[in-house]
Amino acid sequence: MTVMESTSAKVDACATAPQAHPRPEGRDGYTISEVAALTGLTAHTLRWYERIGLMPHVDRSHTGQRRFTSRDLDWLAFVGKLRLTGMPVADMVRYAELLREGEHTFEERQELLEATRRDVITRIAELQDTLAVLDHKIDFYASARRAPERPSA
Repeated sequence: MTVMESTSAKVDACATAPQAHPRPEGRDGYTISEVAALTGLTAHTLRWYERIGLMPHVDRSHTGQRRFTSRDLDWLAFVGKLRLTGMPVADMVRYAELLREGEHTFEERQELLEATRRDVITRIAELQDTLAVLDHKIDFYASARRAPERPSA
């Protein structure tokens, strides 16, 4: 990987403002259990992400234990955002592959994210419509409870 690709991967992986990490860069060798605790993901999920190519290569200690970095935590935070969008896992893996391929894939990565953004906007509109229906029903019941009781016939 060239320095430029490494830099673009760092920038691309950090979709949001950089997070504060528990350890400084260079001393950021997190175990899988620490990453699970920090991210809310299970160790099984982290291993699966690595196996399917969603996680970049994770370094290993001299005993073979995975050692995650703060950069890996940033990537997992971004993957979490992608999961919230409803992006299919296959698309997330494709995005990760494109990222590893380098800058010449910017356009395809952008297209993937734009398609996901359109899906999110559609879902937001559907949820706003659903919220309006719920608000209408809640108002109906609130009004019915406030109305004076009618005399029985």
